[in-house]
Amino acid sequence: LVVDAGANNQLRRRWLLRLDVNGKRREMGLGSYPAIGLAEARLAASNARAAAKENRDPIEARRKERKAAIAVAVVTAPKTLRDVAAIFHKSHAPSWRSEKTRIAWLSPLEIHAHQLLDMPVAEVDTAAIVSALQPIWLTKSETARRVRGRIERVLDSARVLGLTPADKANPARLRGNLEHLLPKSPRLTRGHHRALPWQQMPAFMAALREQQGVVARLTEFIALTAARSGEARHATWGEFDLDSATWTVPASKMKSGKRHRVPLSTRAVEIIREMQKVSTSDFVFPGNRQGTAVSDMAPTMALRRSGRADIGIHGMRSSFRDWVGESTNFARELAEISLAHVVGDATERAYARGDALDRRRPLMEAWCQYCAGQSGADVIPLNRGRNQQQVEV
Repeated sequence: LVVDAGANNQLRRRWLLRLDVNGKRREMGLGSYPAIGLAEARLAASNARAAAKENRDPIEARRKERKAAIAVAVVTAPKTLRDVAAIFHKSHAPSWRSEKTRIAWLSPLEIHAHQLLDMPVAEVDTAAIVSALQPIWLTKSETARRVRGRIERVLDSARVLGLTPADKANPARLRGNLEHLLPKSPRLTRGHHRALPWQQMPAFMAALREQQGVVARLTEFIALTAARSGEARHATWGEFDLDSATWTVPASKMKSGKRHRVPLSTRAVEIIREMQKVSTSDFVFPGNRQGTAVSDMAPTMALRRSGRADIGIHGMRSSFRDWVGESTNFARELAEISLAHVVGDATERAYARGDALDRRRPLMEAWCQYCAGQSGADVIPLNRGRNQQQVEV
């Protein structure tokens, strides 16, 4: 298993097999981890070694198999943009972390580019794409950007499949092409998530505790753990170890794609124990329909019922971060790890394998006490002076 820096200096893990083929030392990639598990990698390695012993080059054999598969696809592949989009979606959707994206990826094309979908891909030209994008280019700029990008990716796939000439430029390309035919799209201003000033957290949390029901407890839990809404809404019982007061969020639910452990404060544990008494679902915070999680809008509605329609649920993470930086002496690294943010460059992260779980427990307990209106004086934070201790991560 090889670990190296991929795109944007993000660490990637992949299987690499070194073997002798016809007297030459070769390296053969077996796929990325964890998409390819250990058992699957071992089987592929065994097959490759067996081929090498018979003086057959497994790398060249795989290359020929892929070319043959593409040739078959070209012969049997449908010719319309709709069909190539379906092929692209089927091929790539399993690698997308967001279930919402997997389900709805084709929807923008069906809604805003429906006039293109039944055209043969070889006939989809710049004029047709401009005609589809013009009605929404200025009024729904973000949607238009998404539609254009997806058309471009689908047409790139069509070229690889041999359905369009290899030397033909992609008609959906923006730079040097559509940018000269469409008006300049207004810059999308995302801004920051609307956050509650940390000084107001005790009063807000007191009002929130007055509310009854699953959603209120979920919203309180999100605030106390500084978790993302989706991580908490889809939390299941197997992720919690209440004896050690730890919540382990699996990599599949994390934005970073890496497992994240959360030290639970006293009140956070109390909330989970409360939910044990009322939840009959696999989800700790069950939705109204049996077997479902709480909807993504539910915490937002809880904020509105608390009289805080001016803030967003994701802004709770900002409140926590501001409180750490402006009101405590806890190390910055502890706050960033608590938020599941990347700390340090690729080289530093390669050596820093831990997550400072025990060092973060006092931080989360201090946050809990502050949210409850207590001073938290019995919690001793890390001292930030000239001789500041290094956080072991």
